[in-house]
Amino acid sequence: MPLFMDTHRFEGEMPPDEEIAKAHRADLEEQGRHDVRYLKYWVSREAKVVHCLVEAPDAETAARVHVETTGSGPEEIYAVDERT
Repeated sequence: MPLFMDTHRFEGEMPPDEEIAKAHRADLEEQGRHDVRYLKYWVSREAKVVHCLVEAPDAETAARVHVETTGSGPEEIYAVDERT
């Protein structure tokens, strides 16, 4: 299944870590209904961004889970290839 990286940008103060983790847990609870798998996420407080790595049939489906769980989708989402 294709891999996607999405980006959530924050203006002003970022939410606390627990709020970000709660949003990720909500994605995990919802993911099965959409045939997606949220694999990992990264937080950069310096850049005021959160990146999520997700397996999904397409970018729209990956973004839809965020919209359903948090009310907003990522600002960017793009396909990525795993490299070692």
